Amino acid sequence: MEVVSLIFLVATFSGAAGYHIPGNISCLSWRLAVETNNIREWDLVPQACVNYVGHYMLGHQYHKDCKAMAEAALVYANSLKLARDGKDIWVSDLDDTALSNLRYYARPENAFGSKEFNETSYNEWLAEGISPPVPEILNLYKKLVSLGFKIVFLSGKSESTRSVTVSNLKNSGYDTWLKLILKQKSEKGTTAVVYKSSKRKELEEKGYRILGNMGDQWSDLLGTNVGNRTFKVPNPMYYIS
Repeated sequence: MEVVSLIFLVATFSGAAGYHIPGNISCLSWRLAVETNNIREWDLVPQACVNYVGHYMLGHQYHKDCKAMAEAALVYANSLKLARDGKDIWVSDLDDTALSNLRYYARPENAFGSKEFNETSYNEWLAEGISPPVPEILNLYKKLVSLGFKIVFLSGKSESTRSVTVSNLKNSGYDTWLKLILKQKSEKGTTAVVYKSSKRKELEEKGYRILGNMGDQWSDLLGTNVGNRTFKVPNPMYYIS
């Protein structure tokens, strides 16, 4: 049923980039403003842009944009001379960075982020542990590992999901990492910027050098101790502060 829904959605998308939202802003311009963090604290994808966002995420452009980001990150990574002391790290987010939740967001009841977020159904999806990798990010990950970077996955997922998350990562091709940092019960309610800043600070206080940092949310990349370079993975489906 899920596959059929995806096929139906793809079949209905045509000329979606021309749709406009209030203020006469095209959906393409809205997505650009979202990705550049010019539009902030937004709640839902505008109804007029649902087809456009769906077409973008299910079509070729999303993967082209991920590839452009990954290639830029690799050029940077190749320019560095690592100390080879185990302290050169690359921080990566998980959801919709390393692993894709597009199959969940493409469901009609979620409509690519245009419907109210349902924490219960989202947690049920995560519990299945079947999120596939974002291909371009997996390819970048493998190259970073081969260059000698130590990977730190820093996620807002609950610590209670550790077992299924580890399994999901390994089944998706992410077979090695230095640390998998998940949110503790005591940290629930902490904003992503504050939470991730504190975790990055802890890493640096332990002597690790954050040479690269990537995520699909600006809250992955803002705050303190963000690292030498940050790389934004495209995601116009939701905003986390």
